[in-house]
Amino acid sequence: MPRIDNDIKLDFKDVLLRPKRSTLKSRAEVDLVREFSFRNGKQSYVGVPIIASNMDTVGTFEMAQSLAKHKVLTAIHKHYTVDDWKEFARTNKDLMPYVSISSGTSKEDFAKLQEVVGHIPEIKFICLDIANGYSEHFVEHVKCVRESFPDHVIMAGNVVTHEMVEELLLAGADIIKVGIGPGSVCTTRKKAGVGYPQLSAVIECADAAHGLGGHIISDGGCTCPGDVAKAFGGGADFVMLGGMLAGHDQSGGETIERAGRKYKLFYGMSSATAMMKHAGGVSEYRASEGKTVEVPYKGDVEGTILDILGGIRSACTYTGASKLKELSKRTTFIRVTQQTNEIFAQWNKSD
Repeated sequence: MPRIDNDIKLDFKDVLLRPKRSTLKSRAEVDLVREFSFRNGKQSYVGVPIIASNMDTVGTFEMAQSLAKHKVLTAIHKHYTVDDWKEFARTNKDLMPYVSISSGTSKEDFAKLQEVVGHIPEIKFICLDIANGYSEHFVEHVKCVRESFPDHVIMAGNVVTHEMVEELLLAGADIIKVGIGPGSVCTTRKKAGVGYPQLSAVIECADAAHGLGGHIISDGGCTCPGDVAKAFGGGADFVMLGGMLAGHDQSGGETIERAGRKYKLFYGMSSATAMMKHAGGVSEYRASEGKTVEVPYKGDVEGTILDILGGIRSACTYTGASKLKELSKRTTFIRVTQQTNEIFAQWNKSD
């Protein structure tokens, strides 16, 4: 028989952070750098725990070059060739602490992963990414990758519940990607009816991961810097961003000009656009589960990443957290019915 979970589940839009007494005099006093040691991989990470998504319109080499200046990670999309990787690494050895190689679960994906990491041992992050992280096949693949790469940090997902977080950590993953359906160009919730409100997923999965010495990434659902702060407040160790980093000079995607305005193409990796580009089309046994949109051209990503980091610092000052790692301990969420006053929204072109 079907069952209904009547416990309230919340998204970022359903809450605000409650302000608390603070001794901080300025946002400049907030330390956003975190240091992590990982459960299974024999590595550590020191940096700002934001990750550019491994979508081919976001996770580019150019994005990595820009974000690494701020100690921000980029999960490089999996469609670069081995030669592309070798050329990038040849001139960007210093960026390797801030990039992750991405891979799927096919034999071809695994062979390519072995070849790239064999040529570039400085890579220490591996992102194993499939839409549905609940399959037994995926768990077995994580075990296989861990056996082949005992020292690397393995990100794996996506899932949204505590039991699968635990299973993937025990299989050898270090950081679990959390999120099914919250992305701006994801249509899984419409096509499959499957998903989980992102904030509640983060809270549940963070609790499970931290109990085993693991970590999580909140992947999807952020529309503004405040949402990033809420994800960290909910217990996320890392936050992965797609749409917020789309449309820039460093983003992939075709540039389009219409009526004197420029746009860049942004699409989900399960969209018909992505599958046509990388697999020759949508297989007859499946449906497209992603949108293709035209994002207004935003110029250099530098301004956007500074805006995001500034918003997180502001959240920390409002809650009295001098370090990002303290934010979740200082967080009380207030349930709300409205986020912002929208009376002048149609005239506001700056935010």
